[in-house]
Amino acid sequence: MTKRSVLNASDIDRALKRIAHEIVEANSGIENLILLGIPTRGVDLADRLAEHLSNISDGQTVLPGVLDITLFRDDLATLGRAVSPSRIPTAGIEDKVVVIVDDVLFSGRTVRAALDAIASIGRPRQVKLAVLVDRGHRQLPIRPDFVGKNLPTSIQERVFVRLQATEGVDEVVIES
Repeated sequence: MTKRSVLNASDIDRALKRIAHEIVEANSGIENLILLGIPTRGVDLADRLAEHLSNISDGQTVLPGVLDITLFRDDLATLGRAVSPSRIPTAGIEDKVVVIVDDVLFSGRTVRAALDAIASIGRPRQVKLAVLVDRGHRQLPIRPDFVGKNLPTSIQERVFVRLQATEGVDEVVIES
């Protein structure tokens, strides 16, 4: 098995800062903006994006939330994972711009489940997708709006995002 590091801590931080600036530009500020991280690493990335957004928006804040997609997955029967509640900031998502945040975009199935979960909560004005890594190989017609790094990979390779909050280190590694 070969392993190669493709992003280190400073690369990840720089990518998140750039994504934050792109979100502000696309939304003309941060008003009516909600970040919803998909557990596990999407939650940490949403928290970090919220911090960067606050730093570039004159002290305004975006409260990140958690979007549990477990019950909306198409592989729920084989998953065997506990459901944890979603945590939606503010008074709901109605007429808000929701940015779904995840670590890796691969087949698109997780994002499809996230869209179903959002639809069960309410009707946002717009839904966008921010991912740290887009590795291709889509099975569904899903495209991210904000990408930290495009990593063309073979289908046999695996991409691992390790973050300080969960693994004690910030890095993205490809293993084959």
